[in-house]
Amino acid sequence: MTGTINVDSKQLPDARGYYGEYGGRFVPETLVPALDELEAAFHAALADSEFTHELDYLQSTYTGRPTPVSYARRLSDHLGGAQIYLKREDLAHTGAHKINNALGQALLARRIGKQRVIAETGAGQHGVATATAAALLGMECHVYMGTVDMARQQPNVFRMRLLGAEVIPVESGSKTLKDAINEAIRDWVTNVETTFYLLGSALGPHPYPLIVRHFQSVIGDEARQQIVEMAGRLPDACVACVGGGSNAIGLFNAFRDDEDVDLIGVEAGGLGIASGAHAARFADPALGRPGVLHGTRSYVLQDADGQILNTHSVSAGLDYASVGPEHAFLRETERAYYTYATDEETLEAFQLLCQLEGIIPALESAHAIAEVIKRAPTMPKDSILLVNLSGRGDKDLDTVIKELGE
Repeated sequence: MTGTINVDSKQLPDARGYYGEYGGRFVPETLVPALDELEAAFHAALADSEFTHELDYLQSTYTGRPTPVSYARRLSDHLGGAQIYLKREDLAHTGAHKINNALGQALLARRIGKQRVIAETGAGQHGVATATAAALLGMECHVYMGTVDMARQQPNVFRMRLLGAEVIPVESGSKTLKDAINEAIRDWVTNVETTFYLLGSALGPHPYPLIVRHFQSVIGDEARQQIVEMAGRLPDACVACVGGGSNAIGLFNAFRDDEDVDLIGVEAGGLGIASGAHAARFADPALGRPGVLHGTRSYVLQDADGQILNTHSVSAGLDYASVGPEHAFLRETERAYYTYATDEETLEAFQLLCQLEGIIPALESAHAIAEVIKRAPTMPKDSILLVNLSGRGDKDLDTVIKELGE
């Protein structure tokens, strides 16, 4: 069957790239051959031991995998409930999980024969990872980024430029991630013969959600083995932040057949659901409902006329109007549960992890910590929470300083 990889069939999209009623391809005809080429190259690469060995080699000698799982003893004691373990993607090269997918897709681009890669970025971590992979493999790299995100993520803008990438400011719309994706797609349509679109999250037209999940599944595969070795059993729950959803799907994938393990995704609650200034696609029944954005059908924040709404989050990486289609499917089938954390809760969680564990998390990851702060005290002391710490917070210090007024 087209659109599958050699794993349990209930984890897969169907032949058209759908997870239930979510997913698919909604693209101009000019992009269909490129997507077909990508899908064929992806399946051929998985069957090619040279490709998989090279990726494994780079992940171990360049990315620094496996990343460890750390027991958060002081945070666990402070909250007085569940024992908390952190999957430390913040320790991967470039400071986040994004490098896992960027390296995999860059190798696919080289396999197809494309020497120019383009990407979109919000928090800048995917842009940095793409620029890193392009520098490593000797590729031309262009990264689209909204000017609002450029202003709040200046360190990552500078890192991308140092790595040889051209960072292209996007002034349209809300000047954030949604608009950066719009411009990247326009570039791709115009230059499809020479350009590889290195998409950063588990969304977009098929086969991108499948490809991103595959390259990010190393997170969950490692964490599953590590938590059993450290704690003697599987966790009671896995927690991860959800923007597009790549870090979360990477963690969840290894546990989805373990019905006793709860899967919890945390969206950006912004200024609160009632305010309308948020990016919680599942939490706002008035605005979040199925629709099509950037080539895929999933949950989208939209008005009564179907116009895509502007979003808000203190974290640039979660500031997006839609979510990966597989997350919509996991929610609908009740395999995963989705909640949200507000900006205020996130900033409190950010500071608490710094002070108790000596770890400065990305603001995206701090959303997951905010949920742990609520959940852990309600759980027995012998229960286990496994949290994906998707990135480190160096990039967010300017934002945090402004938000805290210091």
